[in-house]
Amino acid sequence: MKTISLKIDDNIFGETESIVSALRKPRNRYINEAIDHYNKLQKRKMIENQLKAESSIVKENSMAVLKELEGIDDEY
Repeated sequence: MKTISLKIDDNIFGETESIVSALRKPRNRYINEAIDHYNKLQKRKMIENQLKAESSIVKENSMAVLKELEGIDDEY
């Protein structure tokens, strides 16, 4: 494990302390779980953006192929 120093806004710290106390969970464990959850959320957003970009590229190519195929039908 790595040790870090972290500055947390007072209101966030107070809310965190209340939740940690109610859950009877160590603060360190709670923060680790929160960061893990946030990392997973950010990875999903990154994948979503990548898929949107790739989908747009595929759409353009598909439309070009469709137009070519429509042109072939007109020749027959």
